[in-house]
Amino acid sequence: MNVRAPLDMPIDAALPTPALSYENGRHVVYEADCLEIMPRLPGESVDMIFADPPYFLSNGGITCKAGKMVSVNKGRWDQSLGFEGNYEFTHNWITACRRLLKPDGSIWISGTSHIIHIVGCCLEEIGFKILNDITWVKTNPPPNLSCRYFTHATETIIWAARDKKSRHRFNYDLMRRLNGGKQMLSVWAIDAPRSAEKTFGKHPTQKPLALLERLIAASTLENDLVLDPFSGSCTTGIAAARLNRRFIGIELDRNFIELGAKRFKAEALHAGLSPLLQAAMPSRNVRNNDVGKLFGEIANGT
Repeated sequence: MNVRAPLDMPIDAALPTPALSYENGRHVVYEADCLEIMPRLPGESVDMIFADPPYFLSNGGITCKAGKMVSVNKGRWDQSLGFEGNYEFTHNWITACRRLLKPDGSIWISGTSHIIHIVGCCLEEIGFKILNDITWVKTNPPPNLSCRYFTHATETIIWAARDKKSRHRFNYDLMRRLNGGKQMLSVWAIDAPRSAEKTFGKHPTQKPLALLERLIAASTLENDLVLDPFSGSCTTGIAAARLNRRFIGIELDRNFIELGAKRFKAEALHAGLSPLLQAAMPSRNVRNNDVGKLFGEIANGT
């Protein structure tokens, strides 16, 4: 298997030491604010970005979890800054992302109605080219306890190219094979994170590994560089590793970084490469122990 040298790009010497590092820097996670790290990374160096930003929905409301009424509040990081504050924050981090994308690179951004319309407006204003809006249908959503709204059962993921001239990558043939020989639609029914993805705990906005593997497989090649500015418990990093892509993650919360470290060992290092690699190249024999050749131990020994 062809494995490119770690990151393959100059990184500002002033960058902090990664909180997590695999195979001498092929996969790294920084413990920091993304708006502090992204300006220090070299421009036009990233092939794909996935961002799951704060949705700003922690407003004191209630939801249902495991049959019980619980607060929707996820933490101070998810509290609304007001319309102007939410817009400014979104505009700033998307602008920083655009500088990092290669000319033909693309970005995926997830959100609910609380933030996704601001995201779309900022993408247009900054100069991206919106390609698709994916509707992720949650197959078993929590009920709406107030009985005054339809049950919230979807999230939107906007896919956009860096600019109007970009020749973005889309692995059309692979997506068609995965969909039984038919064009894949923009409505995806994918289960919430499986129990195995929550063995060590769960991030409150954790996305299913199957969702991230599909996004990465659709829009990158092996050894491409994937960035996640809000990496949480490292689902994007795990998906990138299982698909033989390189990864930079940025996360503020040390607890989520430690959770991601445990998950990475179990879901990437020990579980093996993704079956999507076999689908992408049917002649390849993907073996679980191949992954051990790709990834070293976590830098801090956890």
